Amino acid sequence: MERRGHWLSRTLVVLTLVSLLQDAASDLMYPLLPVFLTGVLAAPPVVLGVIEGVADATAGVTKYFVGKWSDRRGRKQFIGAGYALAAVGKVFVAAAVAWPMVLAGRVIDRFGKGMRSAPRDALIAADTPEGSLGRAFGFHRAGDTLGAVVGRSEEHTSELQSLAYLVCRL
Repeated sequence: MERRGHWLSRTLVVLTLVSLLQDAASDLMYPLLPVFLTGVLAAPPVVLGVIEGVADATAGVTKYFVGKWSDRRGRKQFIGAGYALAAVGKVFVAAAVAWPMVLAGRVIDRFGKGMRSAPRDALIAADTPEGSLGRAFGFHRAGDTLGAVVGRSEEHTSELQSLAYLVCRL
């Protein structure tokens, strides 16, 4: 099947914007996870390693199976469900009152990542003219990276605002 059209398709722009926002949310929340787990929830430090190990394994295994299934059943449903699960996982983490809830949230989040990654990349590839694949994937990765930068910037902005508030209260 020959793909025609401009490399910067509506599909690519939408997927890139959603990825940007998802990365911004992740990078705003997850750098604070060690302090939240050990300081607020009083979990032993080893729990952080267990949570992240299980979460990463979940994403890796899910990518393999969902990639295969999405080739048969269609990509868009897996992409949508993956982004929705990632959002639900973040809510679980934010609402956690004990570390097992953080574990559940991280597993749900990473299951969502695994569910969306391969189908999203396949959809981008299918929607992009052959001579522009590198450009399209570069654009998407740039959006992902920008989301990470925005998330980290927001995190530091919040820290500066908190520090300024404390200084003003002195």
